[in-house]
Formats: sequence, C-alpha cells, structure tokens
Amino acid sequence: MANILFLSLAIFIAALTFVAIYFSALTFHSDLVDEANFVKTMYFNWGSQHSSFLDSGDDATLVLDQTSGSGIKSKTSFLFGSFEMLIKLVPGNSAGTVTAYYLSSNGEKHDEIDFEFLGNKSGQPYIIHTNIYTDGGGGREQQFYPWFDPSEDYHNYTIHWNPSQVVWYVDSIPIRVYRNYQGEGIPYPNQKPMRVYSSLWNADSWATRGGLDKIDWTQSPFVAKLRRFRSRACAYTGPTDTAQCGAPTPENWWSSAMYSYLNVDQRRQMNWARSNYLIYDYCKNIKQFNGFLPGECLKVQY
Repeated sequence: MANILFLSLAIFIAALTFVAIYFSALTFHSDLVDEANFVKTMYFNWGSQHSSFLDSGDDATLVLDQTSGSGIKSKTSFLFGSFEMLIKLVPGNSAGTVTAYYLSSNGEKHDEIDFEFLGNKSGQPYIIHTNIYTDGGGGREQQFYPWFDPSEDYHNYTIHWNPSQVVWYVDSIPIRVYRNYQGEGIPYPNQKPMRVYSSLWNADSWATRGGLDKIDWTQSPFVAKLRRFRSRACAYTGPTDTAQCGAPTPENWWSSAMYSYLNVDQRRQMNWARSNYLIYDYCKNIKQFNGFLPGECLKVQY
C-alpha cells in the first residue's frame, strides 16, 4: 500500500510539474494572444519600393538588393513589455547580410535591445547576435549558433523587457538575461521609450567572418520573411507614462513577480542553450575592456 501511495504521489507531482512547464512555455506562443498585423502596428521606414506587407498585413517581406535594403518600424513607442516576431531568414548564401529585430529609443545616448542574424555561406550556420545599449553604450555582445536551420521555417524570437530584467527567447527558450543592477551603478534601460524595428541590410564590412566573406550579389534579391508581430506592452505617450508603465499592476503583467526572474525550468533551458550553442560572451573577453569587465559580468546573470 505504501508503495502504491508513493507511486500515486509521484505521478501527481510529475503531472503538476508538466502543467507548470507547459503553461510557462505557452506564455510566449503567439496563438494565445490577440491578433495584430503589420499594417496596423508597423510601417516601412525605408526600402518600401521593393518590400511589402502580405496576407492582409499578417506577413511582411524585407528585401535587399544592390539598390537598397529595407526596414519597418512600429507606429507606437513602448516602455516595457513582451515583443515577439516569427522570422524566416534569408536562405542559401546569405554571407554579408544581416536581418535585425530590435528595440531602440531615439537620440545619441539611446537605449537598444538587439537580435541580429548574421548571414553566412551556404552550409554554414547563421549566428544569432544579441546586444544591449544603455545611454549610447553597447559592447555587450553575446552570440549563439541556432540549433535549427533558421531559413527553412519560421521561428519565434521574443524580447521580454521589464523593470527587473531583459530576456531574449528563441522559440520560448531563454538564451540570455540582462538583469537590473542600476542600484549598484550599472546602467539599465528603464527610462527611455523604444520603438520596434526590423530590417535587412548590407553589413558585409563586418558581419561574416569579420568582413572576409562579402555579399554575392548574383544571389540577390535576398528576402527575409516576417509573420505575426506581437507587442503586448505598455504604449508610451508622454512622461506621465513612465511611472505607470513600470508599476506592478495586473495590466502590466510583464512586470509581475513571476517575470522578475527565470523559473527552475527556464534556468535549465538557459543552461542547455548556453552550454551547447553560446559561441561568444563579452563577459569572457577581458581584453576588450582592458582588464576590467563591466560590473554586470561580476553579478548573478540569471
């Protein structure tokens, strides 16, 4: 009888654990939130002559050829929230191209949170390049190889930004965290509203093997495909919104206690991604900082 009770209890606990993990993963799945399309939320801020919104605005294409790249920008500024996009990257020989998906404020001392996808020659992996700027200062790059071919199908890339932390997700798996240590003199992006951008552009001066592999224009036009952009976030209309957007209210669900840290399963996923696919971490490049690593590198990362 004791063995039966123990087995039943173990099954019950396992079931609860599965449910918790299941709903945690679903947090960033697009089909659980209200539909919002590109026509309603974004506009082409450059390169519109050869790019377009498709399927009533649910899809978009970004195009790069020898005349121009292209990019879109959100109509609204935000201060904190969850931002996700399904992206299918340029197939084949994409060397020298960069597809970007990022948040950025205005001005010289801007804040910015980046996903950049660095193209490569056919048969070689893309590089997922992440970075964060605060008050105009960047240099916080971390790079990953994807564990899939990002040009074969759409994958979900999410930036979750709140007063406690910034988290980069790939298909609901966290790959990086930047925590708020502003109270210890470490800059954190929590005052400047940002818009959402996505672009495809020529970066063959640096993107692939440090600029050694140039764009093969005989392969152009290069096309990146976007789908189902979601901005579940606090729309910023003026200074009075600064306190409201950061308040831990039910409406600001992205700032609730459960999003102030990674849970046990998310930390396990993070460790898996970083152990297997992290290829560059600025916190390990002491030469870049003349022997003095940035303060956040000496703190708990996640």
